[in-house]
Amino acid sequence: MESPTLAAWVGDVDGFAGHRWQREPAVFTPGTLASPFDLDELDAAFDGGLLRTPYLEMVRSDKVTVPPEAYTTSRVVNGVTYDGFADRTKVLARLRAGATLLLRCVDQWHRPTGELVARLSEELDRRVEAFFFLTPAGGQGLAVHRDDADVFVLQAAGRKSWYVHDAPAAADWSLGELPDDEHSPRRLHRVLEPGDVLYVPRGFAHRAVGAAGLSAHLSLTVRDLSLQDLRTALAQRLADGLELPARPLGQAAIADACAALLGHARAELGAVEPEELLRAARTQARADARRPAAPTRAETFAGTARTWPTDGPGTGRPGLGSVGRTWRRLREAARATD
Repeated sequence: MESPTLAAWVGDVDGFAGHRWQREPAVFTPGTLASPFDLDELDAAFDGGLLRTPYLEMVRSDKVTVPPEAYTTSRVVNGVTYDGFADRTKVLARLRAGATLLLRCVDQWHRPTGELVARLSEELDRRVEAFFFLTPAGGQGLAVHRDDADVFVLQAAGRKSWYVHDAPAAADWSLGELPDDEHSPRRLHRVLEPGDVLYVPRGFAHRAVGAAGLSAHLSLTVRDLSLQDLRTALAQRLADGLELPARPLGQAAIADACAALLGHARAELGAVEPEELLRAARTQARADARRPAAPTRAETFAGTARTWPTDGPGTGRPGLGSVGRTWRRLREAARATD
């Protein structure tokens, strides 16, 4: 698991992998760590004007639903009204009322965060997503809950109190908020300062409460495989190399396709090793994240514009070929009517 990113966060990567990873929560203080998404980047996202639902949400842990119209606005584009655009004034009002701002999948629309997520995903060989939380002092966005992911928390601003409880007691544990009478043993309580990193193992119950000012953190969720991921990978592996009609005509053709598929699967099944299935499932899970790849310079508009031909087709002057042809047609049409 040794990696530049993890080494910067946790120091001794081998020790972390052997004693903490999916076993024990921990807080690290790298000192020089800076979240790629902070309050300045949040302002820039609002200033850009394109931030909207479902990337934007406001939540409360007291089971109060914050409707989208309470923190978004509508715009008219080309005569059509579109809802769900972030409204900073409304968001600040909801924050003052105790709600938490949640930005989803920041890695999909903020390039520095996307680069960090891609690097961490490569290092851990797992799918990673990024979420940003902005919470007022005393506020709590989510009640105590369990995530189907290991979580790294990068504290970006303010102070936030974290409470991490025990792992699930059984393999059939449920995601999301815990019942009100859930009292699993507490494993960690810590107030995070800017630059701190918190690690919460997969399934460990946790909650966070704003401790001072506006508290902001970036959560990087590291998704592990589910049974459905393994089933999908196995089905794809057993069908590799088999060519059958997509829509067999008639019962006889369908029966033949069944026989061919079963025969091929039986032959392939004996050759599939657990390690191979695990690699295939992880590869597919990462591909399914569908994060936009970081563009190369040649793929950017600015880079493409620098290499774009300056002459329009059929003329030595930039872009005037089609205009010249249009005027010639108009003059010919005018002469024809004289």
